[in-house]
Amino acid sequence: MTRTSRSFRTAAVAAVAALGLFATACGGGDGDSTDSASDGKPVTLNYWTWTFGAKSTVEAFNRTHKDIQVKFTEIPGGTDGYSKLANAVKAGNAPDVATIEYQMVPEFASQGNLIDLTEYAGETVKSKFPESIQSLVTFGGKTWTVPYDVAPQLYYYRTDLFKKYGIEVPKTWDEFKAAAETVKKKDKNVRLASMPKSDPALLAALSWQAGGKWFSTEGDAWKPGVNDAATKKVAAYWDGLVKDDLVQTFTGWSPEETKARTDGRTLSFLGASWSAGGMKTSMPDLAGKWAAAPMPNWGTAASGNYGGTSYVVLKGSDHTEAAAEFITWLTTNKAGVEARLADLESPSSALPANPEMREVAAAKFDTAYLNGQDLYTLASEQADTIVPGWTWGPNQMDVYTAISDTTAKSGFTDGVDAGQTKAESGITDRGLKLAK
Repeated sequence: MTRTSRSFRTAAVAAVAALGLFATACGGGDGDSTDSASDGKPVTLNYWTWTFGAKSTVEAFNRTHKDIQVKFTEIPGGTDGYSKLANAVKAGNAPDVATIEYQMVPEFASQGNLIDLTEYAGETVKSKFPESIQSLVTFGGKTWTVPYDVAPQLYYYRTDLFKKYGIEVPKTWDEFKAAAETVKKKDKNVRLASMPKSDPALLAALSWQAGGKWFSTEGDAWKPGVNDAATKKVAAYWDGLVKDDLVQTFTGWSPEETKARTDGRTLSFLGASWSAGGMKTSMPDLAGKWAAAPMPNWGTAASGNYGGTSYVVLKGSDHTEAAAEFITWLTTNKAGVEARLADLESPSSALPANPEMREVAAAKFDTAYLNGQDLYTLASEQADTIVPGWTWGPNQMDVYTAISDTTAKSGFTDGVDAGQTKAESGITDRGLKLAK
């Protein structure tokens, strides 16, 4: 058990009581399955995701399974993708399988969007994943999703340009600001990094790293803290860097942001273990010029979880058993992990949550892009620094939207204040208790 396991488990158990999860989630399907292919045709599963490596995993699965075939559809990540999934469930045309990040599991389960996978994958989750990860997907003794990866924050930087501008890799946020000042002073057209205003998941991870807790529980009541002291410190820090024109604010992974990195106008970025895969396709000509390091911190080694995905079966699926077989193969089978990393069009560098699969992933991942750096060892080390005690809320998507909309207009500090207001109103609007 890692040092974070006990706190994660305690937070998750407490969240169940406040969420009223199982009173509302009973509409998530009873797990009935019509997987028998009596007509001789294979069961066809529809699978929606934005994750890297999905195409190659589906192709590998289809080649090796005669009774189940999977049809892959790419959807957007972030709030747009989650809205698409939730709307599809409401319309009755949702896919069988989808990916959702850990922060969305309580919300999707409480809204009745998920099928209880305890019968089909509960033992797999219990036996194959660390307790700290189990607690993110299992509530009240029921397994709602199957984990794939854990996503500790990492800092990516251009080794050649850091040398050119004479800056060291910052270990703290004070050093980060000093490096940003140096870069701007030496070249008015270049910045150390960009902090997107449209990525509340990144802001959440940075707040998590700083010791923030956006949600907690008191008995059976929710206590949101989206604008708690630690988060306000983080928001004020980035508002200050933006005000002083020390960082850019490109939309995350937009063409403009990628071009700035490619042109050498952005020297580094705040990412996670999964970021390296996308770099290969978005910036292929910069192979060998990037490296990864621990995220700068506030004085003590720490990380937040920036994403991390799990697999779900959505309400309305008639193929729960087949879907669970596909998901189990994706998350615990060597061939599934290798296939995800073999996708040349959208390669993955996700750090498997299943420890048995990490060596498989590390052996398969092409380290040439990062000049031979052992990304998986670094990511595994940083996973152990994820600060314990974080709890996700029951209306996370609405909170994210409120933060993004307000941040775009008036900055991060006002953004987290808007997120707090939305968290409070969302809890009461859903008939849940709000702590006083």
